[in-house]
Amino acid sequence: MRLTEHEVTAIKQAAREAFGDDAVVRLFGSRVHDDLRGGDIDLHVEASPPTDEWQARGLFEDRLFRQIEPRKIDLVLSRRGTIPRGFERIAYRDGIVL
Repeated sequence: MRLTEHEVTAIKQAAREAFGDDAVVRLFGSRVHDDLRGGDIDLHVEASPPTDEWQARGLFEDRLFRQIEPRKIDLVLSRRGTIPRGFERIAYRDGIVL
């Protein structure tokens, strides 16, 4: 996994603050593989539905980028209890829970 311990901690903390204490965060995509280089950070967050999804996404990025260097983040948000689709299935299958 190509994230530092500090980055993992920052991601988990920002997700809790934005999406709730029960949020589960997975890293998926190229950053899962130690032998690859570069790439954005692909994150999957599974949580109870937020009241305002776009506000929660903005809060997540705000909290995260106060702790780590801003970079390209792709965030897939899954509402707990729904059937996974598209990238959600990939994240559940290949992702690493942080």
